[in-house]
Amino acid sequence: LLDVRDLRTYFKTDDGIVKAVDGVSFTVRPGQTLGVVGESGSGKSVTMMSILNLNPNPGRIAHDPALPPGPRMEAFLHGSKKHTSVSTGQALFRGENLLEASKRRLRALRGSEISMIFQDPMTSLNPVLSVGSQLGEAIKTHYPDEKDDAVKKRVIDLLKLVGVPNAETRYGQYPHEFSGGMRQRAMIAMAIANSPALLIADEPTTALDVTIQAQVLEVMKRVQKETDAATILITHDLGIVAEMCERVLV
Repeated sequence: LLDVRDLRTYFKTDDGIVKAVDGVSFTVRPGQTLGVVGESGSGKSVTMMSILNLNPNPGRIAHDPALPPGPRMEAFLHGSKKHTSVSTGQALFRGENLLEASKRRLRALRGSEISMIFQDPMTSLNPVLSVGSQLGEAIKTHYPDEKDDAVKKRVIDLLKLVGVPNAETRYGQYPHEFSGGMRQRAMIAMAIANSPALLIADEPTTALDVTIQAQVLEVMKRVQKETDAATILITHDLGIVAEMCERVLV
């Protein structure tokens, strides 16, 4: 499903070039769960952000297999300050190199074929929009002709699937009215709204207490069983890796 080859992501900083990801390669097969572990700052999240081109101010993607060094990398390292990051290598999703994809193509893939559950649900949800409307937007973005009633029903079904009680009432509530565990469930619901083939979960249980962690992991297992999505799980918790993952990337 996903074949990442020699991925490198470098950032320009006031202290020089930071090699956040430096020659990472891995594969993910359909329906598989891959655990990604490593200490804080080792480049786990940046690796996944690079695949989806979500790093700040990305520079021109360099495709030369000899990189680095190479002409485009050299241009990034010694050129203008306009771009603060650059990614090189390949990220083949069903054979298509995401690092070469246009912005329009990536927008079509994000949230549809590949979804990401971000680390902090409170900063991922808009505080002034209801949770239901935000989940509905995730569907309408990819299926604009879908009727509003059908979208609302789908959102309520998703909230029920991830274990949010009183889903009909919760639909109209705002993020601050949800607990941390409920917000994380809402983020999982948003990520699976369009039945993606690949789900990237960036430390989805970090800020939760142990009992809520267990519930969220159970939700993710159930979701994977129902959607047959491949999952990349970034975590610090080796207990979670032991329970959830078939393969581990360190």
